[in-house]
Amino acid sequence: MDLSSLSGIDLQSAYQTPTISSTLTSETDGMLVDKRNGNVAFGAALQSAMDMVNEANAYSNAAEEEEIKYALGQTNSIHELQIAQQKANVSLQYTVAVRDAFMSAYKEIIAMQF
Repeated sequence: MDLSSLSGIDLQSAYQTPTISSTLTSETDGMLVDKRNGNVAFGAALQSAMDMVNEANAYSNAAEEEEIKYALGQTNSIHELQIAQQKANVSLQYTVAVRDAFMSAYKEIIAMQF
């Protein structure tokens, strides 16, 4: 086995821990304010969660419409019905998981003593 092609590789740089660079400023509380555009990170996270709830609701409504179409005989595609139901189910599970994590973090913040 010829390993001569590996002689130019710097193994120290290949196994370095990557650095994480944040776009949030360190001058203020980095968890709350993004100085570049003035957005509040908490508000953005909350808006994202609300968008997720709206998306889950839309998937649920689409699944319900597919169920009605199938029940009325307007479509014979059980495949589309199952896909719509699965999308609604996965979206709801994901939304609940995010909500649970958000509430857990909120409770930890409230329990902190200053």
